[in-house]
Amino acid sequence: MHDVFTRDTVSLPEAGYLKFSIVVPTYNESAGIEKLIRRLTEVFHGAGLDGEIVVVDDNSPDGTGAIVDRLEREGLPVRCLHRPGKLGLSSGVIDGWKFARTDSEIVGAMDADFSHDETILPKMAQAIASGEYDLAIGSRYVRGGGIRNWPWRRKVTSLVACWMARPLTPVKDITSGFFLVRRSALEGVELDPIGFKIGLEVVIKAKYRRFIEIPYVFTDRVAGESKLNSREIVNYLKQLGKMYRARFAR
Repeated sequence: MHDVFTRDTVSLPEAGYLKFSIVVPTYNESAGIEKLIRRLTEVFHGAGLDGEIVVVDDNSPDGTGAIVDRLEREGLPVRCLHRPGKLGLSSGVIDGWKFARTDSEIVGAMDADFSHDETILPKMAQAIASGEYDLAIGSRYVRGGGIRNWPWRRKVTSLVACWMARPLTPVKDITSGFFLVRRSALEGVELDPIGFKIGLEVVIKAKYRRFIEIPYVFTDRVAGESKLNSREIVNYLKQLGKMYRARFAR
């Protein structure tokens, strides 16, 4: 079943008693990673959330991982999984979930570039803590959501990508990489993403009862390098084709 938060939605139950881990994959994000971690820490403390930040760094030559290690030593709620090379965003998220503390009942993912609005994380966590939902998605394509600083061609590409997946799921923002999911909904699920659209795999394959899309305004990255290129578009089409074959093959 599909539900949508609007900005005037009534408050949900407190989520502080539910531990969660949010994975942030990084490669050359030294310009902004400290600011992001401190922002997330403020959000956690302000909402009374027991949140853990798991940075998965692919041996960034700019020293991203070392910055995260320093912040952990300072006592911030962050740990860094250091990988030996540039192994990809989706595998980074999956490895991060395995690395996350074992008592986190919720896991999730977000980007390191400030394109995702960290201030909606309490609503996302509370939606799952309420027991009504197993998956909470930060959505650009529901009422109250939107996109800032994108050229029209990129907006059209994103909308077409979401439209192409509609026969598989009613989720409006299927390409969102900003989500939380109940960990038990991933048990026994084989995630095999192509490219960086890990959210697509989770939405299609995870064993959740109900999901909710929570609006936010996506802001194009303010630091670092963009992940979007023609190769990733091809990877998305390959991944989508694989899912269509799995769903509709006789």
